Amino acid sequence: MSTLLSPARAGTPLTGRAGAAVDALGDRARICDLYDAHGSRVYHDICGRTTQEVPEILAAVRGTDGPVLDLAAGSGRLTFPLLAAGHRVTALELSPDMLALLRAGLTHAPDEVRRRCDSVEADMSDFRLDRRYGVVLLGTTTLSLLPDEDRPGLYRCVRDHLAPGGRFLLTTVDVDPAEDGTDESEIPVTGARGHGYLMYEQWSPGAATRTVTVLPQPVPADGPVTVATTTIGVLPARQVTAELEAAGFTVVATTPVGQGTGRHHDVLIEAEVRR
Repeated sequence: MSTLLSPARAGTPLTGRAGAAVDALGDRARICDLYDAHGSRVYHDICGRTTQEVPEILAAVRGTDGPVLDLAAGSGRLTFPLLAAGHRVTALELSPDMLALLRAGLTHAPDEVRRRCDSVEADMSDFRLDRRYGVVLLGTTTLSLLPDEDRPGLYRCVRDHLAPGGRFLLTTVDVDPAEDGTDESEIPVTGARGHGYLMYEQWSPGAATRTVTVLPQPVPADGPVTVATTTIGVLPARQVTAELEAAGFTVVATTPVGQGTGRHHDVLIEAEVRR
């Protein structure tokens, strides 16, 4: 089973402004992983409002044949736009908490839409489905959540599930040092339900991982405070391209995604199985 990098699970202490903010909460801080039962609600609220990468992915999928396999589908941030565009989608997700949010969303969809969606609880680096797909998608820069030893399994599974002529679409992020010369940035975010958050991103230039920590903003005056945190790998597009080529793919296109925010410069990579 793949292992998502996480300071919440590994017990890595938070440092910098994020650490100071958590320390100020004292016993009120309830630290959780961004993808567990508590953190997944925060993730869903934040991501439910953003359309980052959605137009580029829908454009890349448009005109392709066959169903779409949405890997690490989460709570359905990309699954639902694909369904709305008329595609048949298999949503594969390892976290039962995330999958529960996706399935709850499907209950509010029309019958015709629900019939075009299958949901599967499985590991994106080790799965077997009795179907081949015109597109296998791994969005939201989720590739960076897999450690080095698990990515070959992902690439193998994608090859095994792509139909002839199918495309593997994935996004990755390049992260630049903060313009102010520090290793940490603060990003205010408003969730889909109107809740405010402050996201701390910590990354030292050249480091292989970055840590993201999310706190409510403003912080409640009393009671427990959920602090959602996770550590994410930094995988430059050139490294991903080299890994894909070594795994038997040919990269056919690399497209910038959106305008970038702060230190982020996302790209959409399209690859085919080399035959």
